[in-house]
Amino acid sequence: MSFQAYIDNIKAKTGKTPDDFKKIAEEKGFMENGNLLKTVKPTEIVNWLKEEFKLGHGHAMAIYATFKGKTE
Repeated sequence: MSFQAYIDNIKAKTGKTPDDFKKIAEEKGFMENGNLLKTVKPTEIVNWLKEEFKLGHGHAMAIYATFKGKTE
């Protein structure tokens, strides 16, 4: 599955884009000024996305990748 397919599936399931998730992550204290805090571990993000949005591991990692600035 391509990276874009993961993002498209996430939007279809949750109605949220990567930018929406970034805003929520800032509200939760995982990010500041659009940047992931260095103290935040990938597992914290993945667990949050799995629990709150019922994303699978691969889909949660795709969102995490967008937080790190990867878009492909």
